[in-house]
Amino acid sequence: METRALGRSGLKISGLGLGTMTWGNGTDPDEAAAILVAFHDAGGTFVDTAVSYNSGVSEQILGGLIADVVPRSELVIASKAGITRVGEERFVDASRGALLRRLDESLTNLGVDHIDLWQIHTADPSVPVEETLSALDAAVASGKVRYVGVSNYSGWRTAQAATWQRAVPGRAPLVSNQVRYSLLDRGIEREVVPACAELGLGILPFSPLAGGVLTGKYRHGVPADSRGAAEGRNLASFSEPRTVGIVEAVATAADGLATSPLTVALSWLRNRPGVAAPIVGARTLGQLTAAIQSLSVELPLEIRSALDDVSTPASGYPEELH
Repeated sequence: METRALGRSGLKISGLGLGTMTWGNGTDPDEAAAILVAFHDAGGTFVDTAVSYNSGVSEQILGGLIADVVPRSELVIASKAGITRVGEERFVDASRGALLRRLDESLTNLGVDHIDLWQIHTADPSVPVEETLSALDAAVASGKVRYVGVSNYSGWRTAQAATWQRAVPGRAPLVSNQVRYSLLDRGIEREVVPACAELGLGILPFSPLAGGVLTGKYRHGVPADSRGAAEGRNLASFSEPRTVGIVEAVATAADGLATSPLTVALSWLRNRPGVAAPIVGARTLGQLTAAIQSLSVELPLEIRSALDDVSTPASGYPEELH
């Protein structure tokens, strides 16, 4: 697995990230251990979690595995703060106090003395941006965090936050934005990608397979053991014409290359401008193995171009001027 720089920073991460959102809810500790070992053995270093994932259980499982299975020194651990879940309810609090309290929770859950990449999980319009960003500075200054980034930030918020952090010496510069990005979801290309390129932030795509839709598993129904079935979705939710066209294009490309749709979708994404590492939230060892195998496939130019054409997002004024 190749190593890539995260944006214009000195932080090096593996070209594929391992997401842990299902750990503790769909992926038990034994399966998580097998997944982490396989990821590490393949050269993977970048592991992403969040203090809100399963009320801290995901971090706790990862912390136990760091202690017993994979050395802490051989991983780049990323976590996020700013979202709290209570049952089905979701609360956003990116105030300085809340963020720093949640950082301490993450360190306790993980059993580590620092986090390599700490990210604001989402913007909080109720809190002044300078207050939110001051928590990043405090975290780095305290030694509890090495690098900082954001997640789910729009283009203008990315530019605002990154510029603020660069405006005064001593502030912690942003190095990344973790956002939803796939062949089915290219909206970030309008404003987020240009902002990240201009300001030196690496892009960390989550949901790179659009919740499994790009694997083709929903082409003829909703499998009983799928995420779609667990969420109570029916086939109609996957039958929008544009979605069908993209999924069929991916399947056709996979057939032509004698590979899987998963491989085609991941190969397309990991070579997009600004992308450092797609984050794969593998629920099982088999899913991770398939994602790792995809790294050996490079798409021919004509296939990349065809996929670009069928999935190009709509744009207009003012993006089209620039």
